[in-house]
Amino acid sequence: MRLLAEVRDADRSLTKKVADAIPTSVGKVLSAVEESAESTKLWFGAAAAMAWWGGWRGRKAAVTGLGALAMAQLVSNGLCKQLADRPRPPKEWFPHDEADDRPDSSSFPSGHTAAAVAFTAAVAPAWPAVGAACAVPAVLVSVERVQSGAHYPTDVAAGAAIGLAGAWLTRHAANLVLRRCLAA
Repeated sequence: MRLLAEVRDADRSLTKKVADAIPTSVGKVLSAVEESAESTKLWFGAAAAMAWWGGWRGRKAAVTGLGALAMAQLVSNGLCKQLADRPRPPKEWFPHDEADDRPDSSSFPSGHTAAAVAFTAAVAPAWPAVGAACAVPAVLVSVERVQSGAHYPTDVAAGAAIGLAGAWLTRHAANLVLRRCLAA
């Protein structure tokens, strides 16, 4: 119980520090990146560009990335948010008005982060240079979710873990199913 209280206190403290530390101009950039990622537009656009210009490798990376993104969205938004009814951080912690424009759903976990990390982590092994390029907006989206007042850092960390798990499962699902079928 004490550990949970310490994590909660650290979560609150870090949320307030991030909200205060990021200058308004940087906050506007973060918001623009997050806006492009809203409803996974950024990741679908990246997948389309990879499929169009990347040949076989690009199409494989795009399909894998979108598969991982779908899995992460299903787990984070379809399952976890339904089970965890965590309120968003209090609006008064934020020195800007972005906290007024946030969803009513559970704060835990960050679905934006889950999608961004899943897509990026699934694309990176198939096409490392593009994966590295995708990592930049993925990190910005994750930071923005705390800075804007939409999430606590632990919500973002949980979203990242879901995204990594979704990417791993997407990349290894065929082998796992094949092994299971051969063992039967």
